[in-house]
Amino acid sequence: MLQKVLGHAKPGTDDALLPPIPPSKSSAQQQESSSASNAKKKEPSSLTKMMRALDDDPDSQEGFNIEIGDKNIKKHMPKGKQMHTHSQIFKYAYGQLEKEKAMQQQNKNLTFSGVISMATDTEIRTRPVIEVAFKDLTLTLKGKNKHLLRCVTGKIMPGRVSAVMGPSGAGKTTFLSALAGKATGCTMTGLVLINGKDESIHSYKKIIGFVPQDDIVHGNLTVEENLRFSARCRLSANMPKPDKVLVVERVIESLGLQAVRDSLVGTVEKRGISGGQRKRVNVGLEMVMEPSLLILDEPTSGLDSSSSQLLLRALRREALEGVNICMVVHQPSYALFKMFDDLILLAKGGLTVYHGSVKKVEEYFAGLGITVPERVNPPDHFIDILEGIVKPTGVSHQQLPIRWMLHNGYAVPPDMLKYADGIASSSMGANSVHSGNPSGPDGGASEHSFAGDLWQDMKFTVELKRDHIQHNFLKSKDLSDRRTPGVWRQYRYFLGRVGKQRLREAKILAVDYLILLLAGACLGTLAKVSDETFGALGYTYTVIAVSLLCKIAALRSFSLDKLHYWRESASGMSSLAYFLSKDTVDHFNTFVKPLVYLSMFYFFNNPRSSFTDNYIVLICLVYCVTGIAYAFAIFLEPGPAQLWSVLLPVVLTLIATQQSQNGIVKHLGDLCYTKWALEAFVVANAERYSGVWLITRCGSLMKSGYDLHDWGLCLFILILTGIVSRVIAFFCIASFQKK
Repeated sequence: MLQKVLGHAKPGTDDALLPPIPPSKSSAQQQESSSASNAKKKEPSSLTKMMRALDDDPDSQEGFNIEIGDKNIKKHMPKGKQMHTHSQIFKYAYGQLEKEKAMQQQNKNLTFSGVISMATDTEIRTRPVIEVAFKDLTLTLKGKNKHLLRCVTGKIMPGRVSAVMGPSGAGKTTFLSALAGKATGCTMTGLVLINGKDESIHSYKKIIGFVPQDDIVHGNLTVEENLRFSARCRLSANMPKPDKVLVVERVIESLGLQAVRDSLVGTVEKRGISGGQRKRVNVGLEMVMEPSLLILDEPTSGLDSSSSQLLLRALRREALEGVNICMVVHQPSYALFKMFDDLILLAKGGLTVYHGSVKKVEEYFAGLGITVPERVNPPDHFIDILEGIVKPTGVSHQQLPIRWMLHNGYAVPPDMLKYADGIASSSMGANSVHSGNPSGPDGGASEHSFAGDLWQDMKFTVELKRDHIQHNFLKSKDLSDRRTPGVWRQYRYFLGRVGKQRLREAKILAVDYLILLLAGACLGTLAKVSDETFGALGYTYTVIAVSLLCKIAALRSFSLDKLHYWRESASGMSSLAYFLSKDTVDHFNTFVKPLVYLSMFYFFNNPRSSFTDNYIVLICLVYCVTGIAYAFAIFLEPGPAQLWSVLLPVVLTLIATQQSQNGIVKHLGDLCYTKWALEAFVVANAERYSGVWLITRCGSLMKSGYDLHDWGLCLFILILTGIVSRVIAFFCIASFQKK
């Protein structure tokens, strides 16, 4: 640790490795107290008292503990049962933040005593380390015989920030996916070692953070709510709540999100925070779970230079705790480029051109005769060479990967020897044997017929789907030594989040209720009860209308959140807790929507059956169609799911109301949920007829194939259909998800 800190002490070179220098103690207190007051507007009274106490007695250490060198902070921390209010928890969190700032202020000049203090500080918590080494890592697209990544050898180490760079098509994202164990549809050869052992990366899933290229963040939650939910579900279950709050507050501060912590992130339709802030929230979702390995796919894309430096400075603080950080970067500025420790430079085809320290990259290329011109950013110059835009003298861009292989004594694939003109034959003689296709990935390929190409595409699609299913059901021993909250505890967290989201979508829910009211009034007026058919026409319209409207509304539960679910489930969150929370909140509509529809239909249609009987049948019908809509939303894309939701109730109702004596049609009708819903409505109405109407009732029911004693059976089949469809929907969400 001491050597590491001393190694970063050169002024003007690696000053960015150090945390930013805070202002004086009093100004830091004022900033933190003001941020605290902005952060918890829900409880202004407690925090206002804290601010006033600080103003009255600035030297007081109550609330904001800024004592330097206190090595027993855990001992002085209030116990969990004593720290039960929000104000007490936030006092502890902000006090810790103030203490960290004061310690940074003490060590800012990096005197010898300051270095010793940083090196021996017991408060710097080290996390379990993950070192990833890879040898001859090659990824070939199944069915296409095309290399996405080839002969990549090296390692990424804890406590260092590695940048992966290269032109478009160099396999940068593929490389990160291979390291994270997310590469599907490819044949992977080579060796990946975790801490020197041949173990699956999935065994450490709970302490690995993966930041995707797209900003997958819940737009109808605030910045703080997004981060707090991720911390709750992914941090250790036995970590005290105040410590979790402290982790979230530290991430909010390090990413510069204090000003927007209570702002909604926003969606495409509704404007929220800026694009740069959204990108930082995307990174923060992984930082709050305190990972040991953090993989980021283009986190600085779309950010300006200052925001990129702020983000990288926060990542460097993570690296000081022993985190292994690897990220894809596009066109970094020179100041940003010098903040990285290691560089992995890839050429097109996924071949390594350089893998080593950032400080030595120019020296290496200078040895090949490639010098960076004045006033030109080195990474931009290297990428221009790999793209073929800049042509250096003495070496071509195709020869650069071979130069790297020979420089390190790696084996050269036989099909690449044709680019080795001008390189000493003695250098390649001992290294010319390598497993691979001698004619290259596309060599020796003969022309295929249309049928042959179609067969290859179908085969590739099937293999890709099979890989996804195998990946989803992959079980590996957990070696992360972190016990996250169980299913029921996560269910509670998901339930709170989904409830908040539904409340913020109240306008959409109000529109659904208004449409149901109008449908009930129109259908109740148009279809009057006929004593000969017991109101079968009005109930037929009801089954179609309620099925259609409730299915379309239920599609929103899952079809809009697929990307968020894929990210959360890939990080180890419970799929069962997610599914059950959505279904539980939707039960509110299961009971309210029938009431809304009947409030108009029943009084306009005026059937003989009681309001309660109609309400019970409608509850069972809505429960049934909601489950079917879940299966459509999860298994199908949004467009086909909506089409099936509209067509299915109409087609099934036509089949169920056929008066044909054909046995096949009759048995087919028994499989339609609309038949049982319609029979329940008609039987409930027919039971109210008596006297001379008994003969008519028997004849009408016999003609329709209904039985007066089957009312309970109809309700049971509707509920059973809803349960079975939910089981199918959950199987789909657990099996066919995209990791």
